[in-house]
Amino acid sequence: MTEPTKKVSSRKEHKKGDANDGKKQKKTWWVQIRLFPIWLRIILVLVLIVLAAALGAMVGYGVIGDGEPRDVLKWETWQHIIDIISGKK
Repeated sequence: MTEPTKKVSSRKEHKKGDANDGKKQKKTWWVQIRLFPIWLRIILVLVLIVLAAALGAMVGYGVIGDGEPRDVLKWETWQHIIDIISGKK
């Protein structure tokens, strides 16, 4: 009968010629390649924050308040809010 062969994991390498071949194994370190660079991730997060703020303002102004949701994107609306806060009108 033949002896079953030992299967060696593909992630570990054996050093040939060592006295302790079965005991010492060299670990292979894997390098992770990023799909998106860090600078692109930062820009993406900033864009998502701006979109979330705009959508939140539209929901707050249009759905919760009595205004038209598209009006929150107009400068006149923000100027009116600033005037109310500062006490000009």
